[in-house]
Amino acid sequence: MKPNHYETGAGGQEKALLVSLVTDEIRRSGADPEHSLQELVALAETAGVEVVSTLMQFRDVPDSKWFIGKGKVQELKALAAETGAETAIFDQELSGAQVRNLEEELDLKIIDRTQLILDIFAGRAKTREGILQVELAQLSYLLPRLSGHGVNLSRLGGGIGTRGPGETKLETDRRHIRNRISELKRQLEAVTQHRTLHRERRRKAGAVQVALVGYTNAGKSTLLRQLTQADVLAEDKLFATLDPTSRTMRLPSGKEVVLTDTVGFIQNLPHDLVAAFRATLEEANEADLLLYVMDASSPMRERQKAVVEEVLAELGAAGKPTLPVWNKIDLCSPASLSLLGGGTDAIRMSALNERDLERLRAKIEDKLLGETCRLRIPAARGDLASLAYRVGEVTESEASEDWLLMTVRLNPADMEKWGRPLEPFRLGEPDERQM
Repeated sequence: MKPNHYETGAGGQEKALLVSLVTDEIRRSGADPEHSLQELVALAETAGVEVVSTLMQFRDVPDSKWFIGKGKVQELKALAAETGAETAIFDQELSGAQVRNLEEELDLKIIDRTQLILDIFAGRAKTREGILQVELAQLSYLLPRLSGHGVNLSRLGGGIGTRGPGETKLETDRRHIRNRISELKRQLEAVTQHRTLHRERRRKAGAVQVALVGYTNAGKSTLLRQLTQADVLAEDKLFATLDPTSRTMRLPSGKEVVLTDTVGFIQNLPHDLVAAFRATLEEANEADLLLYVMDASSPMRERQKAVVEEVLAELGAAGKPTLPVWNKIDLCSPASLSLLGGGTDAIRMSALNERDLERLRAKIEDKLLGETCRLRIPAARGDLASLAYRVGEVTESEASEDWLLMTVRLNPADMEKWGRPLEPFRLGEPDERQM
């Protein structure tokens, strides 16, 4: 399925009106409708749309036919005629029937927040896995709404003998989509197995994994680039990077870890997208440490923090060891900085400040390599000595004909995960010497 890129035939930007409905349920949730609408403006601009005006409607519940109510639809129609808008983008998800009704009444292209995010993802996906995941999410979104879109999807399949006797066009399109969804799931399963093999290989090699997680545009890709010299895109845009990137990062002790940048989160992230990108987002589940990157300069930083925590909980990564990172402090006022939370572990920094980056590397090392222990390893067991160097920081080593005595700085979680073969050779007290 090809993405709908928002460009006019003349090559200019498509003009759009943005519409938000504020219901009693939204008001009770404590969400900020104004911030959500501003975020929709940023999403639209990211998609290449020129926003000409915004419209907000307050209702107890959505109108089942018109979503924002018949009167507001007429107001929207007049505004479109006045501004020359060709598209109306809604901040909430619409049903197929609502899309159809609004398209017929307004004579505009109707897009909702989910469809807009999916379109941005479609334009940003570069790897085979990313492209497959986005198409799966798009088709999963479209299938229940097919009756609301006057689109011809026969290009997804077809040929002689594919249409049964008496089968309607709508039924045929649905069958094509279901078949394509099944094929995409099959291909993604193969890609997921390949990714799992890579994870297993890294795990067996004792590689320590650190994952960057956080709200979109919090500065994760910039941090990856600064910490690893990775050649990755880092822009002041929503979802500037989509496909996960892993690079090697060297800690102050010289130990190397794998740092992975994951896709950014956003409030009301489409469920189909979370489901499709589960394999990619599970990089967070596999990580030994999560660098939880937050935009300290955002006026909605607490809400963004809550959104990230909700998605991590949904992925089963809520209990992982975490290092909170307040980024972009160079854009904050002193008063704003004083309100930052995150506990004693949190680090405040700018990804563009080298001293801050050094502090972050040291903090990561403290989190990963916490406990010091003594190991007494038979001299003939070079494999165990090598394992100690891989899973920890060896700070002291003495050898005799029969034994190798090592002092290792090691995180208990790492010892549990990879270092079990070392456990029988662990001494009870750090200063105990048995040579």
